Amino acid sequence: MSIQKPSIPQGTRDFGPAVVVRRNYIFGIIRRTFEKFGFAPLETPTLENLSVLTGKYGEEGDQLLFKVLNSGDFLNKKNAAVTADDLATGSKSVLPKIAEKGLRYDLTVPFARYVVMHRNEITFPFKRYQIQPVWRADRPQRGRYREFYQCDADVVGTNSLLCEAEIVLMMSEVLTTLGLTQHTIKINHRGVLGAIYQALGGEGTEVDLFTAIDKLDKIGREGVEKELAERGFSTMAIDTLFALLGVGGGFAEKLERLLAAFVTAGVTPDNEDGYRGLQDLQRVYELLQEFGFDNFQNLDFDVTLARGLSYYTGCIFEVKINNVNMGSVSGGGRYDNLTGAFGLPGVSGVGFSFGVDRLYDCLEELALFPNNAAVTTQCLLANFDAESERAALPILRQLRQAGISAELYPESSKLKKQFQYADQKSIPYLLLLGSEERAVGKGKLRDMRTGEEQLLELRQVVATLIGE
Repeated sequence: MSIQKPSIPQGTRDFGPAVVVRRNYIFGIIRRTFEKFGFAPLETPTLENLSVLTGKYGEEGDQLLFKVLNSGDFLNKKNAAVTADDLATGSKSVLPKIAEKGLRYDLTVPFARYVVMHRNEITFPFKRYQIQPVWRADRPQRGRYREFYQCDADVVGTNSLLCEAEIVLMMSEVLTTLGLTQHTIKINHRGVLGAIYQALGGEGTEVDLFTAIDKLDKIGREGVEKELAERGFSTMAIDTLFALLGVGGGFAEKLERLLAAFVTAGVTPDNEDGYRGLQDLQRVYELLQEFGFDNFQNLDFDVTLARGLSYYTGCIFEVKINNVNMGSVSGGGRYDNLTGAFGLPGVSGVGFSFGVDRLYDCLEELALFPNNAAVTTQCLLANFDAESERAALPILRQLRQAGISAELYPESSKLKKQFQYADQKSIPYLLLLGSEERAVGKGKLRDMRTGEEQLLELRQVVATLIGE
């Protein structure tokens, strides 16, 4: 009998210790930033009922949901869940009978479900962050996986645009702390996009327009023009669209020019959402100025930003790293109607998410991980023989009590083998406690990076390691 070679599902990955340590470095910076801004941690189940997930991400999103089969024999003749008529009708009849649950697609919809279910227990405005994996049945490619982590921060129960301004601040702080200084935080407003739709004369549908605009950076102007034409938009409407999308200048200049362009294009004053969108963006800009935000060169009012998810209703965000060929590493927006889908209308929310996998790839490509980011053990105690092992154990305890990650090589082996072990694990220090060192009550601390050795007392060893 042949043994099948093990494998993992396409679009998923194993993470070795060195990678996990680096990922935790990213998680740590994001977590500390979220908590600094007053967000509390939350976790929700891996599985959600499909009734919770479907209809929240648009048609394309629904197609990317991983459905989980119910247990049991669906075609059992005695008690069949699926009948011959169902099979003849197709998947729309079969699916509800064989799959009631799905893997979560993102963290925002489960959060909205949580808010509705626990509305009598939480204090509004409710600020939470969540760091958990999500799953999408997407086509795997660089920077896009079927299983990946998201790091979300959301506020619900307030309409204040201070929340939008603080999203920009958190995005900027995380990216700057990670060393990703060459980034662009893009911001737009769904009301602005709605006004642009009105300026086109009502051809096609808003969803078709937003979906096409959202693909602009992927398929280019020609591809968007072709898609819009196929969906019923005239050449004149498409020309008007790109005239509006092409408004240039700095943040404040774009707001002023777009307002003038709306008037020219016939966007009527009764389009409250469109003009409110410009006012909201202006207020976010003012709040950042009042805060003393000093990174405006990295903030861009991008009229072409659409964000494909259908639940956004206000400001929307997206982040790109400029010196890496990578999709967005963060995105989000305001969603006034999301909890309404679960029976709790009138609760506005806004949030965003970091994609850790993409951040990791950017940091790796730009060599921005700190040298010690992959270090799990700071000091290895060499093991020569039974005597050195006995002498090392109390020292090992004292190092750990001092907060130093340390380990004793578990076997008495040749020093060369222990050196190789330390090198392979990127352990920066090796402590040698041979008979000569023990005779004078000291240890020889070897810096594995430089080869330098020092004969030190234990307190000096601790001071050296803590000082790293």
